[in-house]
Formats: sequence, C-alpha cells, structure tokens
Amino acid sequence: MDITRSSPAPVRVVAVPPEPEPEPADLTALPEPIAVEPLQTLPATATTATATTATATTATATSAITTTATATDVRGRRNRPRPRDLLALLRPGQWVKNLAVVPLALLDTHPWGAAAFLRTGWAVLGFTLASALVYVVNDLADRERDRLHPVKRHRPIASGRVSTLAAVVLTGALALALTGWAVAGPAWQWWPTALYLALSLAYSQGLKHVPLVDAFIVATGFVLRLVQGALLVGAQMSEWLALCVFSLCLMLALGKRRHEMTAAGRAHRPALRGYTLAFLDHLVVLVAVLTAVSYVLYLRDDASLAAGASLVTLLSAPCAVFGLARYLQLLLVEEGGGNPVHVLFRDRATLVNAALWAVLVALALLLPQSPA
Repeated sequence: MDITRSSPAPVRVVAVPPEPEPEPADLTALPEPIAVEPLQTLPATATTATATTATATTATATSAITTTATATDVRGRRNRPRPRDLLALLRPGQWVKNLAVVPLALLDTHPWGAAAFLRTGWAVLGFTLASALVYVVNDLADRERDRLHPVKRHRPIASGRVSTLAAVVLTGALALALTGWAVAGPAWQWWPTALYLALSLAYSQGLKHVPLVDAFIVATGFVLRLVQGALLVGAQMSEWLALCVFSLCLMLALGKRRHEMTAAGRAHRPALRGYTLAFLDHLVVLVAVLTAVSYVLYLRDDASLAAGASLVTLLSAPCAVFGLARYLQLLLVEEGGGNPVHVLFRDRATLVNAALWAVLVALALLLPQSPA
C-alpha cells in the first residue's frame, strides 16, 4: 500500500435542527381584506344600447298591457252603452236646425194662434226624429272613415263607446217612432219628411261621394223642412223664402267642406277630390250673394209686413248682409266653419247681430197689418 497517496476526506455529517411546530391560529384576529380589482366600465355605446333595449322592452310590455285593458274596456262599453253616449249619437246640438227652419212657415201665417204653434211643434218633432235617424245611419256607414279624422274619431260609434249592435237597435226604435208620428199626423202631409229620408239614404249609400251633389242634397233637406212646416201650418210657401233657405244652407255646407279640406285633407271625404280651396271660395261667395238677394226680394214681394214697415225692412237687410259677411270672415280668415251651428251660435258678434235682426223682423211682422 502506498502511503504517499492521500486518503479521501472523511464525510462530514451535519445535523439539521428540527423544524419548529407552527403556532396555533389566533381566532380573535380579523382577516385582512381581500383586494378586488375594479370592474371594467362598459363603453358608452354598449351602455346606451342596453338601456334602450330595456326601455323598449318595458314600453312594449306596458303597451301590451294598456292595449289589453283598453280592448277589455271597449268591449265592456260596447256591451253597456251609456245613456249620454246614445244621446250624443242623436246629436242634440244639431236639433237647432229644425227649430230654426221649420217655424219659418209661420212668417206667412196670420193671425197666429195656438193651433198654428202646435202644428209647427209637430213638424219640428217629426224632422227631429228623421234627422236623428239619418245621423245614426251615417255614423254607422262612416265609422271606419271617422276613426281616421282628428275630430270625428271621438264620435260614439267610431270611438267604440256605442257598439254597432246598439246603434242598429237604436235605428229600429227611431224608425218605429217616426212611423208612429206619420200615422198620428194629418194624412199624406208627411211626404216632405219621407222624401228627406229617401234623399238621406241615397246620400249615405253613395251620393255623398259625388262632388257638388253632396252639398246640394244637404241644402235640399233644409228646404224640405220648410215645406213640412208650411204643409202642417196651412201656409203658402214663398218661392223667394225657399230660395233664401236653400242658398244659405248650401253656403254652410260648402263652408264645412272647405274646413274639412284644410283640417284633414282630401283623403277623409272622397267627394273632396272634386274641390279645390279656390273653387270652394268662389262658390261660397257666389251663394252668399244669392242668399242676400233672395232675402231682400222676399221682404219686398212676399213677406206679410205691417203698414209702414218699409223702414224696418230696410234696416233688417244690413243685418242679414253683416251676418253673411261675418260667416265668410270666420270661414276664410279665421279658418273656422267645421261646425256651422257652433260657429254661428258661439260667435259674439253673430249673436248680437242676430238678436238685432230678430227684433226688427218681429216689429215688421207683429205690428198691425195694412188693409188689403
């Protein structure tokens, strides 16, 4: 053995101390808060789109609920029409036309008595029933078109407050009442009312779509009112008075069509396609002149005036001309005329002028008559 060679170093053994035991957890100590990264903010476009979608969904749901509730309410109303809706269907505000036209037959009746007034009232009743029947039939025929009109859509049938069945039942009741009126009155003196009904039915079935013919039929209905009053009173009707009534009512009918054209356009009434605003303006002025001339000729030739009433007659003519001019002003300048009754009876200047005219005409009629 070679002792000169070095022997390997002895292996050193190092003792590793044991790991200390973990200390028991302190249950009374609060845990440290956990850091949470903030959420990323959505882009403005995405937020707006999300909000818009939510709003649209809510609006759709609300609309569906409202529509369902409205449909339920309309069905309930159709089953139980209210009395005031049925009365509105008869248009009592238009009955003043009968009160204004039918009693004109008394102008040529002297002396006045209780019998003449009772017969005039009977004529007014008959035409009130007939006109109410025509209003219901027209509303039934025009209910779909009326729903598109800004004003007429509120009528009882168009709005759904009165059902079609209820309107048909009301039509039958009015027809029975009118038949009873004709049977109880003087024999064969109801023909003006029957002719009015025939013209009105023809009007509802198609003549209302023919330009000019529609307005002339409306005006003819007022002349038939005058004829009915003259028949029942027993007076001879003046041709000049009939022409005055016809031209005045034709002016009002044309004015109503002009207002409809400016308010809702030509689509609402097919007959309006045969009119223009300039054409209606010329027609209204022409008919107004005819009304004034026929009124003056009636006063001069046919009216039963008192002795020395020429001055009163002369003063009443300017009142009539002023009334016509005021209506033209309301129609052409202030764009009124949609409802002639409301225009004429709610305008203060027209009411004052009408009161003055009525006083003058009453003086000319009630003073002692001149000897024959």
